[in-house]
Amino acid sequence: PLLLGVKAVLAESFERIHRSNLIGMGILPLEYLAGENQKELGLNGRETYHILGLSGTLTPQMQLTVQAEDENGKTKEFAVIARMDTPIEVEYYLNGGILHQRLRSLL
Repeated sequence: PLLLGVKAVLAESFERIHRSNLIGMGILPLEYLAGENQKELGLNGRETYHILGLSGTLTPQMQLTVQAEDENGKTKEFAVIARMDTPIEVEYYLNGGILHQRLRSLL
């Protein structure tokens, strides 16, 4: 999925294995804040999404901001939780997934 351009997955919740598999592939699992979802925020899936806050230091379960721009140019901003739950998951994500991280550690 990363090679196809998938950079993040936004969901109401994740099963542990699904979340860790995404991180292992270098894809950022993002979770809506409690009580929020795509319907509450008025999202239809056709928006262009921008994730703000990735350029600084990443930490487990940090809060990020998502900007969703609809087809008419209207933008909505909302907070999400980056579901990297441990420091090693942050390292895997920053390296583009577990395979890339392991290959770099061998070098």
